[in-house]
Amino acid sequence: MNTALREQLRALEARGLRRSLRIVRSAQGREIDLDGQRCLNFCSNDYLGLAGDPRLARAAAEAMGRRGFGAGASRLVCGNFDEHEALERDVAQLKRTAAALVFSSGYTANTGVIPALVGRDDAVYSDRLNHASIVDGIILSRAGLRRYPHNDATALEDMLRRDMSARRKLIVTDTVFSMDGDVAPLKDLGALAKKYGAWLMVDEAHAFGVFGPAGEGFVAHEGLQKAVDVQMGTFSKALGSCGAYVAGSRELKEVLINSARSVVFSTAVPPSVAAATRAALAIMRDEPWRRVKLLENASRLREGLNKAGFDTMQSCTPIIPVLVRDAARAVAFSKELLRQGIFVSAIRPPTVPSGTARLRVTVSAAHTDEDIARCLEAFRHAG
Repeated sequence: MNTALREQLRALEARGLRRSLRIVRSAQGREIDLDGQRCLNFCSNDYLGLAGDPRLARAAAEAMGRRGFGAGASRLVCGNFDEHEALERDVAQLKRTAAALVFSSGYTANTGVIPALVGRDDAVYSDRLNHASIVDGIILSRAGLRRYPHNDATALEDMLRRDMSARRKLIVTDTVFSMDGDVAPLKDLGALAKKYGAWLMVDEAHAFGVFGPAGEGFVAHEGLQKAVDVQMGTFSKALGSCGAYVAGSRELKEVLINSARSVVFSTAVPPSVAAATRAALAIMRDEPWRRVKLLENASRLREGLNKAGFDTMQSCTPIIPVLVRDAARAVAFSKELLRQGIFVSAIRPPTVPSGTARLRVTVSAAHTDEDIARCLEAFRHAG
């Protein structure tokens, strides 16, 4: 077995696709200790700068004092704590939905929700650049998979028109695409869902806490709450915590409690994590300057990269790809940036399509103007 595995690793190495784990020896933040080197962090999803906020740690510690650490069981057995219920009420109130349900991660949310809603006689329409967890959820559901070209509502309508015999139709899309940094045409998708009797599910992982009047996400930013049936999002990015939610109707929540395998067969999120997430939600609500600063930082960095001649694709969010195309060159570019004290990961296949290797730059509300200037100077020098 090991001989075959070594051959597999050598093949990855030859194609510039072998990856390895690095060790962070500090709190997450704008500056981190990476393998013993202090560097500015421009590849984290910690959009609001909350991952290392001591208020989250205090909330978790206080909850551990009251409830211990582990949940002990799935929520349907004896792992449903008052902290979970309180977090779900907070999310539903923020999202202006009837109910919400907490999952242990965004991956388990998507792989649990989709099979609970559709099956063999149904059809799911998925943007080609959707997150892997959405694709895996569709595969697990055994529903017919229809992948439409990225953000192409016209192609999607052609597919919907041909599938008149499907029992249920589910359109699924990211709202902010995690590798390209662009956004879905939600208004068009909502109109198509209504026209063809389909359900619309969105993944707000990279939009929650970033967009919307109060950080509710891109659905609220577009004023489309009534057009979207299922809103999924994560706590692990802008909120600096862990876990995910699904927000929608009370009936949706009840079906998921009974049918989503990642809820039924998974130990619940520790109550201390739920408490920390509630603290992050309160900070997001009380400190709107964080979203303002985040978007200002993103705009400044994107404009600077474009002015320097880099291709940032269609980015209009705090995710800013710098297209390199060749995987080996992307790795070399990342190493040179790190030598200058700027940590930006090289993203290669299979995470992105072949020939589209890139540096995935992300900004945080915690980055200063001086940080942005240092990052731009490093890119110009390395480029």
